[in-house]
Amino acid sequence: MTSRKKNENLSFEDALKELEHIVEQMEQGELPLEQALQKFERGVELTRVSQARLQQAEQKVQKLVAQQGQSTLVPFEEEPPQ
Repeated sequence: MTSRKKNENLSFEDALKELEHIVEQMEQGELPLEQALQKFERGVELTRVSQARLQQAEQKVQKLVAQQGQSTLVPFEEEPPQ
């Protein structure tokens, strides 16, 4: 299976989990340079997959909101720290 096809089947959660694992490995600083570079490249791919999944979800939400007659989404506001 090619990397592109493998990425198409990844869920957002799976991509994020794999990305977190790669970050942990790289933070340890024990990977040989070539392997660290491969992990970095995979991390970039996973970041792109995650961003695409988030954009798809946002578009779906916008479509659903538009169907309900609301013209715009209200930005989420975090509660101030207490």
